[in-house]
Amino acid sequence: MSVSELASKQCIPCRGNVPPLEGEELARLSAQLPEWQVAEARRIQRNFEFPNFKSALAFVNRIGEVAEQQGHHPDLCFGWGYAKVTIYTHKIKGLTESDFIMGAKIDGLYHAKS
Repeated sequence: MSVSELASKQCIPCRGNVPPLEGEELARLSAQLPEWQVAEARRIQRNFEFPNFKSALAFVNRIGEVAEQQGHHPDLCFGWGYAKVTIYTHKIKGLTESDFIMGAKIDGLYHAKS
């Protein structure tokens, strides 16, 4: 599956009692988002750079719109010239396929900015 295939999928709300991704499946999905770091096998994160505060704010607002549409909400930290995005499935305190789908959608937003 390519990044664009991942981005075309919809996030599925987690109801709990689902094991977090690990092993081969985690490696397969993380390989599709090479600019994202897997941290502690529990979350993915990426830093984005911008020329100013206004651009970072606009990006974060676009992420918020997609997050609301998908019902999957990343943790966002931003300031002058940067945005840091952390994604994981809060209900299970780990990773699901939806986290990678959201990461691919966010990558699409970032690449569409230019």
